[in-house]
Amino acid sequence: MQRMNLRNIQKIARPYFQQFSYQHGWRVLSSKPHLSKTKVESGKILALRREDINVWERRAPIAPQHIKSLKEQGINTLVQPSARRAYTMQEYENAGAIITEDLSPASVIIGVKQVPIDLLIPDKSYAFFSHTIKAQEANMPLLDAMLAKNIRIIDYERMVDENGQRVAAFGKFAGFAVMINILHGIGLRLLALGHHTPFMYIGAAHNCKNSRQAKLAIYELGEDIKAGKLPAHFGPLTFVFTGSGNVSQGAQEMFKELPHVYVEPHELKHAAQKYDHRTLVYTKVSRQDYLVPKLGGSFQASEFEAHPERYRSVFAEEIAPYANVIINGVYWASKNPRLLTYKDALTLLEPKTEHDKNSGCPDLPHTLLAICDISNDLGGSIEFMKENTTIECPFALHDIKKGTKQLGTAGDGVLICSIENLPAQLPREATDYFGRLLLPWIPEMVNCDARRPLSMESGISNVVKNAIICSNGELTENYKYIADLRARHENERKQAKLGFQSSVSKKILVLGAGKVSSPFIEYHTRRQSTGVTVVSRSKDRVQHLANRHENTTPVVLDIERSHEGLDKLIQSHDVVVSLLPYLHSPTIASLCIKHKKNMVTATYVLPAMKELHERAKEAGITIFQENGLDPGIDHLLAMDCIDSIKEEGGKVESFISYCGGLPAPEHSDNPLRYKFSWSPNDTLLTLLNGARFLKNGQLMEIEPGMLLENVSPLDIFPGFHLEGYPNRDSTKYVQSFNIPEVKTMLRSAIRYHGYAAVCRGILSLGLLKKDPYPANMVGKTSSWKDLMNLQFGRFTLSEKELEILVRGRLQNDEIAFQGVKGLGLLSEESVQIGQTPFDTLSTHLSRILEYSKGERDIVLLRLQIREFKNNGKRVQHDISLVEYGDPNGFSAMARTTGIPTAIAADMVLNGEILQTGNVTPFAKGIYKPMLKRIQAEDICWTHKTTEL
Repeated sequence: MQRMNLRNIQKIARPYFQQFSYQHGWRVLSSKPHLSKTKVESGKILALRREDINVWERRAPIAPQHIKSLKEQGINTLVQPSARRAYTMQEYENAGAIITEDLSPASVIIGVKQVPIDLLIPDKSYAFFSHTIKAQEANMPLLDAMLAKNIRIIDYERMVDENGQRVAAFGKFAGFAVMINILHGIGLRLLALGHHTPFMYIGAAHNCKNSRQAKLAIYELGEDIKAGKLPAHFGPLTFVFTGSGNVSQGAQEMFKELPHVYVEPHELKHAAQKYDHRTLVYTKVSRQDYLVPKLGGSFQASEFEAHPERYRSVFAEEIAPYANVIINGVYWASKNPRLLTYKDALTLLEPKTEHDKNSGCPDLPHTLLAICDISNDLGGSIEFMKENTTIECPFALHDIKKGTKQLGTAGDGVLICSIENLPAQLPREATDYFGRLLLPWIPEMVNCDARRPLSMESGISNVVKNAIICSNGELTENYKYIADLRARHENERKQAKLGFQSSVSKKILVLGAGKVSSPFIEYHTRRQSTGVTVVSRSKDRVQHLANRHENTTPVVLDIERSHEGLDKLIQSHDVVVSLLPYLHSPTIASLCIKHKKNMVTATYVLPAMKELHERAKEAGITIFQENGLDPGIDHLLAMDCIDSIKEEGGKVESFISYCGGLPAPEHSDNPLRYKFSWSPNDTLLTLLNGARFLKNGQLMEIEPGMLLENVSPLDIFPGFHLEGYPNRDSTKYVQSFNIPEVKTMLRSAIRYHGYAAVCRGILSLGLLKKDPYPANMVGKTSSWKDLMNLQFGRFTLSEKELEILVRGRLQNDEIAFQGVKGLGLLSEESVQIGQTPFDTLSTHLSRILEYSKGERDIVLLRLQIREFKNNGKRVQHDISLVEYGDPNGFSAMARTTGIPTAIAADMVLNGEILQTGNVTPFAKGIYKPMLKRIQAEDICWTHKTTEL
């Protein structure tokens, strides 16, 4: 009796033990003592691995009933335990499967999604969706690992019959799920716009037990629509389906449960006016409906497939203006015309006029209500679709005009639903469907042996053989193209295009020929189709750049003296890039407004530039600013972190950033501990600034000229002896970063210890004054000693007398005195006197503190962001960027300023920045792609979190 009770307990506890053991990492050989590894070491063995790519992946490639069928054919199946799978382990076991962690006895291991590299078993055949056939960058490490481990991968996506049709796919259920989700999203979006509708009774796809339940809910929605429960002034909502694959067909199958009328694409406009709110209108768009030859004529499929570049899309002109909902399933390749471009979307999402309101949803902001993209070609057929949404957060609002994207359904923009793993929302049905299609091909997969040369395999059909991506450590014949495609993608990555098509015959005007200009020009002239004109008053500099970079035209011009020449240059270029000191920006911007040319610069948004904002908007141009290093990369990293904090429900308590460009430690051997890679003017001018910042909720203000009295030692990089001082007005970034709750907001400049003391000495001696010298001094040569005599109103001071006076003026600060003396400012060295003491000092420092050949610089950037999490805990985010210059190439400062500015200019050229007026990189649609492309240029950073 006692033994029987124990058996009953074991029987009841077994499934719970299996789940517990899997969750806690215990190895389960089998749930039945008599089934052991030795029993399955011979014969035909298939293995089903668990899915671990994300928490929502509950599908499997085969269901329990398929395992039973395989067993009848003499094939044993090993199943890795998973408590997440839609079918339970008990159901698989009841069908004859062996529950075990160890899959090594199997000849082929099947799954749905990609396998983590460290879990790949060498010398095995695998079958899953590898997503490698387009040389997708994210999955190339997986492909490399499979080659290295002698794995034979059978990709379901490439299992096609003689007509090119896939023999096993989840597409139909992706279509089911997408239609359920978008109907759910429409309800939420209309509610956010102020309308309760019957769409509110449709839940998300994963809330449906099966498609039958979903169809019933959709049918009931249809009954409400037929009963007139949508607002009458909406008119008929119009749905446009693109693509002819299983996904689009599945979506249409669900849609047809609703009261609808089908019209041809060219009839959509008329139908939107003909029918009322009790009927939905839909159309299905094929290639011939929206692709037209550029040279005229009609669509020819054979010509399009051979030469897609000969065609253009009229979808945005003839179909999209009359669509409320677009369900996009069109296949897209890089040479194909896009269904919708950025500019198309900008037009479609313009607020409706009174005339427009005569057709459909008159009180909605624009005709286009929602886009559901099921193609998953990011940046592809719908150009502005750059990120997928997720099952957890299925909807986002994309404001094309502002370049922003926010999760949820309330706000401005068009509703976007672009979930990648849609069939996972109906996992049992999707598993049944896919498994039934895959089942006939499994026996020949099991008969494969990855250790045998593929040429020696017999008994496998072309359906399976042609789906083998790699075998025996190399790409198979059909897939050798992947190597070339990878190389091409790598080249595109180096060009930081990352999926965007390059500009054609674009002309960039670069004002300034300093060190930042060279990496900027190098970036853009990688493409033969882009030409750069570089302008400077220094003939040697522009000629050097033209000799160094292809497609670069040098122009010698002093823009301060020749506005007419600058005016003509701006008129003949596509975008103007100012790499000059910030004081020139307003003049350049005014000319850009005059000729309606976009402008890019790395400098801060000056008050004078703010005054030009409305004029720039009226001209329809973009003036893209603050996109260098500081300001620039610091903004991008800050927004990326801040937005992540907000998305998780946290708040930012404190934001402190530090940034500085310095000589590398081994080259900081001068009294100022600093060197100049371009004119010292901007650096010296900052010493005259004041500053504003928040500290523990208090507003702190530093008067102009007092900045150097507020220097603090820094230990952010303990290996360096650093100090810092506040940088301009930090408080304005409370609004820019959208963190009104922040208590501390400080942006600080970094210098080596001793810099501030020497600069205080220079300031005390009046050497930063902007007042002109007396006319009889200008242009004359004198020594620094004589010049300093004049600063004290004397003429014949001895060296010792001068030193005494200087020490007194410097309040006996020895570091300051030795610094002033070490810079030669008390010596007999000759000096070329400029218009002002400031000009004289700047010229002197640019000569004695320039980088010598073989010397390198370093850029240090640190963000310290303190987060208050919604669980009450505090976390500090430390984001660090340390970049050394190349003594034989670009300096660190030049690269970290020039590259982001080049990327910004590229985005403007490609129409990716759609806002007009003054634009800064705080929107996710701007900073996300910029960060990605900056990383592609090997400018990298680290992000460390510490719980406080």
